[in-house]
Amino acid sequence: METQDTGTPRMVLGQVKWFDPTKGFGFVISEEGGPDILLHANVLRNFGQGSVVDGSEIKIMVQDTQRGLQATEVISITPPASEETLPLRDMVEFTPEDIASKPIEPARVKWFDKGKGFGFANVFGKSEDVFVHVEVLRRSGLSDLQSGEAVGLRMVDGERGRMAIEVIGWEAAAK
Repeated sequence: METQDTGTPRMVLGQVKWFDPTKGFGFVISEEGGPDILLHANVLRNFGQGSVVDGSEIKIMVQDTQRGLQATEVISITPPASEETLPLRDMVEFTPEDIASKPIEPARVKWFDKGKGFGFANVFGKSEDVFVHVEVLRRSGLSDLQSGEAVGLRMVDGERGRMAIEVIGWEAAAK
């Protein structure tokens, strides 16, 4: 794959058009207009995430290549504003400040099925499963999780046991 750089890197603010972790890439739309910008999975992983939810605001460094504009570094990601969906019952009473006050615990994804809308993870050193809902994932700026993926979780005790209220890519959580 020949992607010789042909331009000077520059910072761009845009929106994630779509990202498919299975395909290993997606595209960003610059707020300045112009052609779509390729976002490769490796660039996203270097930021500490394995996926990103469509519609997220993203600040990236881009470079013109022989194959078009490509992201070379992710500076920041802001998940899209929550749509007017019903909140999860277990999360109704938590403000963003409440969530941020919870400790980030290291965990590994047991399995996650985007089609079903949920999955489970295990906190390192503990045997109980932690429920992960797709809406929590979306609010955390992620679109999918892979079995075995290391993540940071903020959790609460829900009606049916431990559940994640925030999921953070492990590299980002470790910073």
